[in-house]
Order: sequence, then structure tokens, then C-alpha cells
Amino acid sequence: MKFQIDHDYHIHSFLSECSQDPMQDAEHILRYAEENGLKDICLTDHSWDESVCGASDWYRRQSLEHIRRALPLPQSKTVRFHFGCETDMDKHLTIGMSPQALNTLDFLIVPTTHLHMTGFTIDPQDDAVERRAALYIRRFEALLDAPYPQNKVGIAHLTCSLIAPRGEYLQVIDLVPDAVFRTLFTKTAQRGFGVELNMPAVYGSDRELSSALRPYRIAKQCGCKFYLGSDAHHPEDFEGIPAQFRALAELLDLRESDKFRPFG
Repeated sequence: MKFQIDHDYHIHSFLSECSQDPMQDAEHILRYAEENGLKDICLTDHSWDESVCGASDWYRRQSLEHIRRALPLPQSKTVRFHFGCETDMDKHLTIGMSPQALNTLDFLIVPTTHLHMTGFTIDPQDDAVERRAALYIRRFEALLDAPYPQNKVGIAHLTCSLIAPRGEYLQVIDLVPDAVFRTLFTKTAQRGFGVELNMPAVYGSDRELSSALRPYRIAKQCGCKFYLGSDAHHPEDFEGIPAQFRALAELLDLRESDKFRPFG
């Protein structure tokens, strides 16, 4: 059976500092899910656990207490609305969510690719694409070594443009050998972590598309499971998302057996 477009596990509300859009509230998010036939959605506002040292000023304002203002989440007869968060990893490989705090969440997504926060996630001297490729691998490995339970963690946007400025992010990905990706994704599958699909389905050239899809194709070969994430911050961000999800599932020839299921 083909991969069904029935969920979105990466959504922000106005509580995320990078949104602050009063129209991006839980009711609007639930309506997006209902209108597009989604069965499960997850709120993943940015947050840093107060018990973990090292938060940036930006993250310090987004504590767990802060994002819990969204609770209780509205539900409907057709949609289950789950409560999670998106945390980060600093330049010392500290992840901003303790295993104890994770017990209070339905789901956690962690991007290893937020290399745009100079001084917090990356040092200024690490600007070269070769150094960023090394950090890409090291940060991915650190997340896989984190003491988190299976089926509750998603690895967010592994091919996002925040990996490098000036449009160099695909160059960084190209510098990661297939063999290294196979090692990383084999462990991802063993750990029971989900791989997020959150990328454009159309690029400027076939070569660029092939570069962006390569990690996910290797992940599929290694037995990884995939979930969909819009990373929406504003109501208009939802426009075209179901079509993008369908296109990505087609490009990767995904089946229902490839689906990550954190909520059963």
C-alpha cells in the first residue's frame, strides 16, 4: 500500500519565537488537519528544558513552562492532536531536552542541521563547507548516542538550507560519503528514531534534487522509517503542503511499511 498522507509531526504555533503569529493558534492548526484529511498532528514549538544548562538567550525564553501554555490542545472526531517540541543541539553537542522531561512529551524532534546560530550551534571559524560536513556527521552521531527511547524521537530536516549560508548546503551534503550515511542510518533504524521528510519536492536542476534525495534513499535502504513535517510557522505555510508531501512520498517510492508511527 502506498504511503498515506495522514499526519504532520512538525508544526509551530505563535508560542515559537520564530512565529509569534497570533493567527497560528491550535484551533487554526487543527482546522488545517481536518481540511486535509490528516489523522495525527503534533505541536512542536521550540523549547529548551530548564534543567539542561547551555540555553541561548533565544531558547531561554522558550522553556517547557512557556510552551505548555498551549495545553490542553483541542481535539476532534477525526484528528488526534499531540504535544511535543523541537529542541536543539549546541556546539558542545548538548541536546536541550533531558530524558526525564521527554517523559512529559508525546514526541521530540531534534535538528542536527541548525548550523546558522553562530556562537551557539557553531563557531565562526567553522564556516567552510568541509568543516560543516564534519560537524554534520558529528552532530548526527551525537543524537544517535542520546539516551532517548525508541519511537519517540524524530530527526528533523536533515537536508535543510540552514546547514550552510549562501546556498552551499547541498555542497555540504555532497561531502558526506554514502558509506558514512549508511552507518548513520543503520544506527537510526536500530535506535528506532524517525526520519523527517521536510524539503522541497522541486529544485533548480535534476542534480540538485538528486543530492537532496540521496540521504533519504540511503535511509530507506537501511530500514529507516519516515514521517512528514511541514515546519509551518504561519497559516499561509500550510498552503501546498499536502501536495509537497505526496510528491516526496512518490519520489522516494514510500509504502505504508516505511512509515514512522510514534503514536501507534
